[in-house]
Amino acid sequence: MPIASGAPPLYTACDRAGVFAASADLTRETDHLATNNESDKARSMSGFKEPSFADRQKAAQQARQDILNKFKSQPGPDDPAVAQRRAEREAQAAERAKAKLAREAAKAEQQRLEEEAAAAAAAQLAREKEEAAAREAALEAERKAARDARYAARKKKKR
Repeated sequence: MPIASGAPPLYTACDRAGVFAASADLTRETDHLATNNESDKARSMSGFKEPSFADRQKAAQQARQDILNKFKSQPGPDDPAVAQRRAEREAQAAERAKAKLAREAAKAEQQRLEEEAAAAAAAQLAREKEEAAAREAALEAERKAARDARYAARKKKKR
């Protein structure tokens, strides 16, 4: 829609992406700003050089060579330092195994003591039950004797 004053519209048409194209006056101003920014960018980025395929290939080969040299520089299995570290690791493993056996022995001893204590407690409980049953039987016998004595006394009175 044109503006009634006769001035050119700020945005005249819409391109495929849906972005409005700027008018000719604004295009000139933004082009001028863009060229300044691009030239500034070119000056600030002038030290950067895109590596070529050969450069990248050479860098990869150098990295592989560095890794290979690092691997080759490591001591072999027959080196005294490696043998010493292996012996230290085996000694530590033996100490750990010995400590584990000691812990298991202590645990077994503790379990044995707990089982003995439980058996002693069960035996004490069984003795107490037997004693209670014996006392109850003795008490019952005394009651029966007293009852029989009363019965006999009553029979004797009747005669």
